Amino acid sequence: MAYAEKRPKIRNGKPTKQYTWRCKYKKPDGTEGSEPGFPTKALAEEWGNEQERKIREGTWIDPDKYRSHFGKFVRKYMSERPKRGQTMATRWKLLDTYILPKWEHAPLISITWFDVDSWQMLLPCDDVTKGHCVSLMSTILTGAVDARWLPLNPLHSRRRTKPVQHTPIAAEEDEDKVFTAEAVLRVAERLGPAKGLHVITTAWTGLNWGEGLGLQREHLQVRQQPWGKSDWRCWVLRVAQEVAEYDERDEQGKKKGTVLRLEPTKNKWRTRDLDLPPFLARLWHYHLTDWPHDFMLCTQNGKWWRRSNWPAQLRPAADGRPERKKRQGCSFRAEWEPIAPGMTMRGLRHTHDSWQDQLGVRAALSFEQAGHKRPGIKGVYQHPTPAMRQARLDGMEEIFWEAMANLGWTALWGRVSLVKPLAPPADDDLPNSSQTISMEEYRRMRQGYGSRSEAM
Repeated sequence: MAYAEKRPKIRNGKPTKQYTWRCKYKKPDGTEGSEPGFPTKALAEEWGNEQERKIREGTWIDPDKYRSHFGKFVRKYMSERPKRGQTMATRWKLLDTYILPKWEHAPLISITWFDVDSWQMLLPCDDVTKGHCVSLMSTILTGAVDARWLPLNPLHSRRRTKPVQHTPIAAEEDEDKVFTAEAVLRVAERLGPAKGLHVITTAWTGLNWGEGLGLQREHLQVRQQPWGKSDWRCWVLRVAQEVAEYDERDEQGKKKGTVLRLEPTKNKWRTRDLDLPPFLARLWHYHLTDWPHDFMLCTQNGKWWRRSNWPAQLRPAADGRPERKKRQGCSFRAEWEPIAPGMTMRGLRHTHDSWQDQLGVRAALSFEQAGHKRPGIKGVYQHPTPAMRQARLDGMEEIFWEAMANLGWTALWGRVSLVKPLAPPADDDLPNSSQTISMEEYRRMRQGYGSRSEAM
């Protein structure tokens, strides 16, 4: 039974004749809890009886917990609810940059939707990042409710207020541009076979950065599906893992250093087989013929590329570079004119999805190849068929050959001719490359690739 104690007010270290009342009550674990500062005995006892009633009903929350600072629960949440390394790094970046500077010392119970909504409108970042900040705060506060640190989440199911747009919409970011196939091929030619193949594969398959670095030799496989009286086959790249680069942290959120680490794909939709057009399957087999490493898109030394190192390769090839005169310690370097200023790997992924839309690729297939979850009931009932896959491969192949014709090229990197017959994929055979034929003849021979063939 809760009761009240009279407590004199202290001034200058000495008790005065004024006093308040402190409530005493029993906590669920049997220990005694107390709450000071009541002006009357009746209010203190009423508050204590209410706590004991909630304890009996199982709805009580320790006042010490909901008065705890938001930052304290953030560190508890982040240490006890681990995710993929890249996801954790992204969350900590949002916390360190935007959320904790404002809310770290705010008591959990003091956080209101009005204050959070007003704060996010003034954040110095793009609207998508603002949404991620509010979403992360809501996720953490829901965790506080589940952990019995808060009675409810004030951010749950609330819609953000969007700022009024007073300034003209900013120009399109470079990395969000769609690039021409001719530009992609010219940049790839400058980069050379290994790095150029990475660029071409991203543009023609939608492979993302980490997924590309995680590709190993065993991931070049064959897709085989029943089609009528026979089977349909094509070469694929199996995306089953990715290389993540992020700042590793301890349980308190302190940085321990940057790591490169293999991780599972982000979700089940990102685990997929990417269908390769005939020209790209040929390039991959040529690449593996003389590539000495297991990881197929790594550096020449067999190491994974770092995000900070890759732009030093891509930027000059896409943006151009000045001529460098020969001098002691430096060789001559020819000038490169700009080809596709601002080209990024993310931009190439955007390019691929735009090409799919240009070709009229069916939604069931375009979502699958991009690694996206298709929303709605159609995402449950509709699935790609061999006919859909063949139409997409034909379209992607035409984009490539049209670009090659516009450039007047029949080969890439001057080491192999691409106008050679490609045999239907088999489990243990590489494409036949013993004969050179014309581009028109090559197109006619594509019926042997990615089409109906007798079952093995």
